[in-house]
Amino acid sequence: MKTEQEIEATIKKILVEDFEVDEAQLKPETNLFTELDLDSIDAVDLVVRLQQETGKKVNPEDFRTIRTLRDVTQAVAKLVNA
Repeated sequence: MKTEQEIEATIKKILVEDFEVDEAQLKPETNLFTELDLDSIDAVDLVVRLQQETGKKVNPEDFRTIRTLRDVTQAVAKLVNA
């Protein structure tokens, strides 16, 4: 089991390394689309990276309502701790 803090740190690392996001912008309430300018292609890429990181199949439907870093963290936590 991973804590939400560990999961958030992993997601931040992916966003910084793969999407060239400034880590200073990454707060739980940061909107991935309006504040970080990620688009739908980036969202798919993020899901793929999360699958690689967790070893779990991510259902894209679960990610349709995700907007913030907190949303991603909670969705991944639910997935890996299920």
